[in-house]
This record gives sequence, C-alpha cells and structure tokens, in this order.
Amino acid sequence: MPSSQLSHRAALPAPSIPTIRYRTAKIDGVELFYREAGAAEAPAVVLLHGFPTSSHMFRNLIPALADRYRVIAPDYPGFGQSAMPDRKQFTYSFARFAELIDGLLSQLGANRYALYVMDYGAPVGFRLALKHPERISALVIQNGNAYEEGLTAFWDPLKAYWADGSSRHRDALRAMLTLSTTRFQYTDGVRDVSRISPDTWVHDQVLLDRPGNAEIQLDLFYDYRTNVALYPAIQAYFREHQPPALIAWGQNDQIFPASGAHAYLKDLPGAEFHLLDTGHFALEDQGDEIAGLMLDFLGRKVPGS
Repeated sequence: MPSSQLSHRAALPAPSIPTIRYRTAKIDGVELFYREAGAAEAPAVVLLHGFPTSSHMFRNLIPALADRYRVIAPDYPGFGQSAMPDRKQFTYSFARFAELIDGLLSQLGANRYALYVMDYGAPVGFRLALKHPERISALVIQNGNAYEEGLTAFWDPLKAYWADGSSRHRDALRAMLTLSTTRFQYTDGVRDVSRISPDTWVHDQVLLDRPGNAEIQLDLFYDYRTNVALYPAIQAYFREHQPPALIAWGQNDQIFPASGAHAYLKDLPGAEFHLLDTGHFALEDQGDEIAGLMLDFLGRKVPGS
C-alpha cells in the first residue's frame, strides 16, 4: 500500500464513542440497575422508561447525549436488570417506584436534572417533579400521559379493572403481556417496520415471561388508576412552575394518542411541540430526530449545557 494512503488513514480522527457504565445501587434494600454515561459534573438528564421495557430503550439515545450531559437511566423493580422482589413483600406501585428513583438520584448526587419521561416514566417522573419542583431543569415528554384526553378507547378494559379490581377484569388484561402485544407496541404506527429491531420485543418478552412477573404487571395495571387521580396535581404543577418542556410524540400511537400530547399545551403553552410520524416507541425509528431535538432544546434551556 502506498505510504501516502497509510499516512492519510492515520490522520483520520477516531470516532467519539462515550463509555456507558452499567451499575447497581441498593435503595431501601432493593437493588436498582441503572445505566450511566457522561461527566459527573455535567448537567444531569434522567431517562425514565415505559412498559414493558427498561433502560434498554435508551441504549442508542444515551451515547448521543453523553458528550454534553451526565445521563442516568434506571430500571424500575421488576423491570430490566433491577431486582424483582416478591409482590407479597414489596408493593409494586408508581408511588413506590418514584420513591426509589428519588432515593437513587439522591445517592448519586443528582440534585437537579432534566427528565425524559415516556409511558410509565411519566407518572414516575411527574411524582418526582411534584415532590421536588426545584430539582427539575426541563421536561422531555414522549408518549407519556397526564391528561384524561389521552385515555381513549384502548384504555376501556383497564378502566373496567380500575372500577372493581375483579379477577375477571384482571384476567382479561393478560393478553397485554403476550409476545404479540409486545411486538404490536413496537411496530404499530411505524411506516417502515424494517427499521425496528426484533431484539426489542424479544428482550422485553423474556423478562415479562419470568415466573411471577405477570402478576406484578397486573398489579401495576391496577395501580395505574392512582396516576389518573394525580392528573389535577400534575397539571397544577405545570401551570405554577412552567418548566421548560419539549414534547416529541409518536402521533400514530394507539396507546397514548396525539390527543394526549395536545392536551399539555393547555398548561404548558410555551412547550416546544413536535408530532413524529411513528408509533409508541418513537426512539426505535425516530431516535436521531429526537436526539437532535433534545440537544437543541437542552442546549438552550438547561444551564451549563
């Protein structure tokens, strides 16, 4: 090979690939797994996952943010790599999840942070905001609900369960824990399904199929009613504190439809609003666009960015 080619190749810059660390912390006796990347002194961004996934959903977003931010992405108990305590000894609820995530962030010294909330991450994250409004530097909201307008026909079987807590209505929801439903959550509303890795729904389903996990998920389906009861307090928080907000929403989502996204503008009229041509797990095929929107938004709104 000519020496000129050798020297040219040697001059090419090495790609910048942030290091992601995979850690576990014990909070109130429960082992919580979390992914962390970026400089400890950088502004913090906390990524809160949805159902039925885990911090795995942020595997591509984390390196996109880590050059500028300290990124922390935890798994809730019973999800991902976190512990799965016996439901007879541990209360699986969104309030408990928020307490544990709050404890984790305090232990990590993350006392001010931007929140990315998606699906289950919204009720967990908004509980953090209600408890510590002074800690929230910004919100990034992706297909996570805080308004009755977002609870359309998809939610009718869950509402029936919330109304009576019966075994009949509980058992009717078991179909939501099957592989076909998990795959549906990733592919429905996506224009080009070839962009969605099958590893996503296979990874999630293996964890859903662990012995005892189905009952945990059904407990959480029932507890979701407490999130709806909290909507007025969450909306009051938005009106009072007006946190900088970016809404980046998969508009073809049947679970959290675009009506739920538009509703935020009633209380956060200054939010930056983007409907994306995708479904529920928007990061899977619109991750580049969402990362770009976040970097621009956080760079303007979060001090120290």
